[in-house]
Amino acid sequence: MKTIVFLALSVALFFPGSSNGQSCRGRCGYGTDSSYSCQCNPACERYGDCCSDYAVECKASTSCQGRCGEQYNNQNECHCNSLCPQYNNCCSDYSSLCDGSSGGSSGGSTTITDAEIKTVSEKLYSLDYNKASSSQLTINSQTLVSDSQTSSQKDLSSQPLFTYVNENVLFSKPTYAAFLAVLDNYNRMTGQTENFSSQQLSEQDKFLTETMSNTQVGRELFSFLQSKGVYSTESDFIYDLKMMWFGLYSRYNGKQDSSGFEHIFAGEIKSGKVSGFHNWIQFYLLEKSGQLNYYSHSFNGPWTSYPDVLGMQFMWDGYFKQVGSAIIGCSPEFDFALYSLCYITRPGKLCRLSIGGQALSIQTYTWNNSSYGNGKKYIASAYPATP
Repeated sequence: MKTIVFLALSVALFFPGSSNGQSCRGRCGYGTDSSYSCQCNPACERYGDCCSDYAVECKASTSCQGRCGEQYNNQNECHCNSLCPQYNNCCSDYSSLCDGSSGGSSGGSTTITDAEIKTVSEKLYSLDYNKASSSQLTINSQTLVSDSQTSSQKDLSSQPLFTYVNENVLFSKPTYAAFLAVLDNYNRMTGQTENFSSQQLSEQDKFLTETMSNTQVGRELFSFLQSKGVYSTESDFIYDLKMMWFGLYSRYNGKQDSSGFEHIFAGEIKSGKVSGFHNWIQFYLLEKSGQLNYYSHSFNGPWTSYPDVLGMQFMWDGYFKQVGSAIIGCSPEFDFALYSLCYITRPGKLCRLSIGGQALSIQTYTWNNSSYGNGKKYIASAYPATP
């Protein structure tokens, strides 16, 4: 009995906190769990919040023995998947054990299943601490129309969609403030070249830092994508998001007049009608200023709290939008993270998520007329799909 007690005390001393759930035992992975005071995910070393036994429990062998074709995990000192030669981080015996084998060249490290996307989308939902509460945001959805009525261009709702938004609380948060700073940097008319000042370019960087580096939503997204071998470092992740979202391309007449961010979040005017425009904050600001008139909605999500999903018909300064779907009440980082997750994992396809136990689909589109980097495609559009 004395020997057992001594061993138990030794374990407790070697792994402080293990007895109260603050150990990495059984917790190694990409997830961030705010219920614990220490973490066991790939980002914990950067943020200095790893559990004391992280290295012992989570660091893997430096050999590829039995690991060929495994999923990428930053906890490993070296890697044994088909992408490691590209990133120059293979284990020393990768070539002899894996190269040319079914495991090493299968590309399994980049496979992301629908189930995994649903799991991480639920995690992002749970981490959206900056979303609006029912006391901070009130909407009046009014008239519901059928799909056949969405093109009627009739104002069937006499009141604004947004009844109340607590701007003092919401818009003072760092991610909202960074989002608002970028939102007004665009000319909505296609065919007119976008020119950004050094200040505006800095605002883009600030938005990415605040939303993706300084929030648990952003950290979770990066950790998931890193664990699947999509990005090897956070700087790669941020750079790719900047190019993907803010890189300019031409929607009309050869002018550098558009980007994924402008199209999806700010909205554009093309061929006499509204194009893109899938953000609730932009909708609220334009409605408040009298530039936008809400007509009706053609679908409403099943959620009873925020974020919710609404498909809206509206007129923006004389230009009509037949269905402008948006996630209502979410934080900018959640909106940005969901669209990024879907575009990176399901480019040009329907992306199936789970939000608060309810199904949500987001349709993404790639911009195929130009590219960046090594043939990568800009994001053309993304929006909540009609059920």
